[in-house]
Amino acid sequence: MKIFSATTFILILIGALMLAGVLWRESAHKLGPIENLNSMQGADAPLFLPKDGEPRHRLHQFNAWQLATIPHAHRFDAPMGTENGGLTFNAQKFWKMNDEQGGHHTGDDLDGLGGMDSDLGDPVFAAADGLVVYSGEPSPGWGKVLILAHRSADRRWLQSMYAGLLRIDVPMGKLVGRGQRIGLVGTANGDDPAHLHFELRESRGVEIGSAYSMFAMNRLDPEETLAELRGAPADRLSSSLLPIALDKKGMWNTLEIEGAEKLGELQE
Repeated sequence: MKIFSATTFILILIGALMLAGVLWRESAHKLGPIENLNSMQGADAPLFLPKDGEPRHRLHQFNAWQLATIPHAHRFDAPMGTENGGLTFNAQKFWKMNDEQGGHHTGDDLDGLGGMDSDLGDPVFAAADGLVVYSGEPSPGWGKVLILAHRSADRRWLQSMYAGLLRIDVPMGKLVGRGQRIGLVGTANGDDPAHLHFELRESRGVEIGSAYSMFAMNRLDPEETLAELRGAPADRLSSSLLPIALDKKGMWNTLEIEGAEKLGELQE
């Protein structure tokens, strides 16, 4: 009985020491300042998200106002090759297992027919009418990354991600039209041969994540989803009207008023 009591005492002591160690480490951990927690409705950042001046691309949920600015996208097209996706091939398909990277591929790697760096600097086009919700370089391995947010015809909140870019041609917060050039094919800072890593996701927030994962989470098969949301016959080619509608100098926005001295003043 004495042996059992001593053993029990030792186990309790070890457990208490482990618990004390955990509590000490937690108390020593310093949390950075947070963006806005005036109320649960008014919080514009997740709890305890550090405010370091950088875009909150790792974990950020859109608020109601941001969701309202995301345009409806009634048609989706391939983002590379031409405005309608010609002259490209899928070098690494969605969810293909890559043992070297230790996970499944989370998007499609679109490449020019010549392979290697033959498509370096080729244009990348917006897959659908959308809003730029991320534009930057989250880490050296990703290179330059652009994310557009869309609301599909079936009322899903979708995002298209364009990674490894050589150059980004559109800033944060800009509305872009399907088929509009948004960047150039790059090499992710020389880590890979030139190609476009293209992802489609269903999400109401922005998180960059990894190009390889064991869990699909909110990722969609880009090829299948584009076909599903095509919104037009495969052989029908047309451009989006959104860039034309947003062009203040475009003929559709020109107002001819008798006696106006400067048409430009009316367009401001």
